[in-house]
Amino acid sequence: MSVPGSDDAPSPPVPSAAGTIGTTANGRRDIVVGVLAVQGDVREHIATIESLGGRAIAVRRPSELSAVDGLIIPGGESTTMDKLSRTLGLADPLRDLIAGGLPVYGSCAGMIMLSDVVADPSTDRSGNPQQTFGGLDMVVRRNAFGRQRESFETDLDFAGLATTGGAAGDDPVRAVFIRAPWVEKVGEGVEVLAQVPAAETPRAGPSGGASDSASGASYGGGTSGTGIDLDSVARIVAVRSGNLLATSFHPEVTGERRVHELFIRMIRGEA
Repeated sequence: MSVPGSDDAPSPPVPSAAGTIGTTANGRRDIVVGVLAVQGDVREHIATIESLGGRAIAVRRPSELSAVDGLIIPGGESTTMDKLSRTLGLADPLRDLIAGGLPVYGSCAGMIMLSDVVADPSTDRSGNPQQTFGGLDMVVRRNAFGRQRESFETDLDFAGLATTGGAAGDDPVRAVFIRAPWVEKVGEGVEVLAQVPAAETPRAGPSGGASDSASGASYGGGTSGTGIDLDSVARIVAVRSGNLLATSFHPEVTGERRVHELFIRMIRGEA
């Protein structure tokens, strides 16, 4: 299978360690952030990292992983990312690097790819469920806030941010949700950084929320056909565990830079 921007020939094995970090003129570590470029909003993430003074490169081959100090898995379509990353030989090296401590940030579909468990995985024609890279001890639900027409924006309190540009660390984050997942459960080692308040989430029962038209199941966890509405609850949309960071939303599309700045500080060992 040939994919634009990739070689038809097999790529060489990826080294076990990521790239070397130098120092800038002011003594801070000079970093290279890779953006997984098999599918999704790659350019927006690259532009955001560069606006913060970092260097960003697109990653399409296993050999390119050795040049990066951290990796972003962008928004897009998680099933397509899964298939293409396996086809291009990226999946297994990425799992090894994540397990070895490589800093990784996943937004939207990237959050799904970092989750250990997907509550509602898609399946291929043989019935095999989609795969993830894993690393975050949590359960996510795909498209939980609804489909494209249910996309929305809201302001969120987000823990751990620093003042960046004209935005203070404790200013709300303007979050854009596009066919977004939410986190249904986290393990003990996963820190919740942001939640959508209950008043702004779909109801869990059949009269509200997004439903799967094929199965009739409610994404919110209610039982369809019961006629019972369950109260909305706050939904987890940003988490961190060690060197792994994930958001359900797309900070890169609103000009919000503090999430990426946090990720850069994580790579440098400053956060």
